[in-house]
Amino acid sequence: MIPELQNTLLGRKRRANEGEGIMNNTFTNRPVTMNENKNLLEIEEHMYILDDVKKPNVFRNMFPYSEIPKIPFNDRTVPHDMPKDIWITDTTFRDGQQSRAPYSTEQIVTIYDYLHRLGGENGLIRASEFFLYSKKDRDAVYKCLEKGYKFPEITSWIRASKEDFKLVKEIGMKETGILVSCSDYHIFMKLKMTRKQAMEHYLSVIKECLEEGISPRCHLEDITRADIYGYVVPFCLELMKLMKEYQIPIKIRACDTMGYGVNYPGAVIPRSVQGIIYALHTHAGVPHELLEWHGHNDFYKAVVNSSTAWLYGCSGVNTSLFGIGERTGNTPLEAMVFEYAQLRGTLDGMDTTVITEMADYYEKEIGYRVPSRTPFVGKNFNVTRAGIHADGLLKNEEIYNIFDTDKLLNRPVLVAVSNTSGLAGIAHWINTYYRLKGDKAVDKKSPLVAEVKKWVDQEYETGRVTAITDGELEKVIKESSKKLNVNLIP
Repeated sequence: MIPELQNTLLGRKRRANEGEGIMNNTFTNRPVTMNENKNLLEIEEHMYILDDVKKPNVFRNMFPYSEIPKIPFNDRTVPHDMPKDIWITDTTFRDGQQSRAPYSTEQIVTIYDYLHRLGGENGLIRASEFFLYSKKDRDAVYKCLEKGYKFPEITSWIRASKEDFKLVKEIGMKETGILVSCSDYHIFMKLKMTRKQAMEHYLSVIKECLEEGISPRCHLEDITRADIYGYVVPFCLELMKLMKEYQIPIKIRACDTMGYGVNYPGAVIPRSVQGIIYALHTHAGVPHELLEWHGHNDFYKAVVNSSTAWLYGCSGVNTSLFGIGERTGNTPLEAMVFEYAQLRGTLDGMDTTVITEMADYYEKEIGYRVPSRTPFVGKNFNVTRAGIHADGLLKNEEIYNIFDTDKLLNRPVLVAVSNTSGLAGIAHWINTYYRLKGDKAVDKKSPLVAEVKKWVDQEYETGRVTAITDGELEKVIKESSKKLNVNLIP
């Protein structure tokens, strides 16, 4: 056994024994409950009490700072536990504003309208969280509330501070997120507290929230470096007690702040996404509908980890538009729309064409350029350049297009023009790019197509090796249309 882990376990056993007199009632009177999935009576064999360590446990065996983090395995697996209802939440106006220039009030309201349309009649974009610190953000909250939309629900985000909580009360929010850091990195090194002190501080703010009738959403920051059973589960058990006492929902957001989470079967906690969700649901008793995953993309795992969270018990996954967020960004909202459809076999009313509208809005009105090869939203995500692929597309686009992108995203498949395109390829590009159909469509016999082909051939005869860009083609087509006195192109 790893010495560090052995010492942690021994220390935990000793502290549990020391508190045996206090906890005896808890251990001996464990409730017997019916598992509705298995139809069997169950008794919890393990009890989880706060492990108030004197020194921080930073899992140095997994996170050696001067090396690449390690992914150890113990081959313990947990079963799939997909909730009946799953949904998407959004942090575009919170985490999405931490890595770029702030949005204007008008931009926030416009994007909020888009989110409402995208979520559809079933409100699958369930909630959107806002900052409250600036007048601009508060004005945006008021204007979005005036819309009267049921979804996305408007929520806020604050630090675990009674001063911050005043803003929530002033605006009259029904729900607010509260930052409750849960790893020893944050508790000891940032907050300069012990685990017990941190828990008591967080609980005091959460109680004040409940006293005002406001539903708290506890953001368990840095959960993938936290002591899950020594701190996170005991803390969440206290939250569930408060929820029962006040009869107000308390949501739990598991935040993979540094992107350390992995979805590999048998990986150990705190790196195992499914292990964390299992602990929160099964051992802390957090209902599916109150569980949410918030992922970052530092190790390219934001999307797969979010899907894994759904599969193992989270009803909600938190996202931002185009993945814009701290450092490498968050789980892209548009990605989870298509993950939802693949897992459920339906879009359940979501309007995916809105995704293209939002991408256009970001580029034209906000000045944010989505990388051209970004799935679903980049300008070239469904553009084919390879000659053999282009030939296949011209025969039947289903051969090389992921789905009907024209229908679902209002983005027809394109074949890039190169020295191998031929007259048919150029005609296809013109018709697709300019959306010419029926009598307005051009064929390979068109003088316009011949003129463009002549220019393309000249380019490659003089040594060009790269594909022709959209901008170049637009310019040549405009000039050729004028020369030929044709008005086929808008």
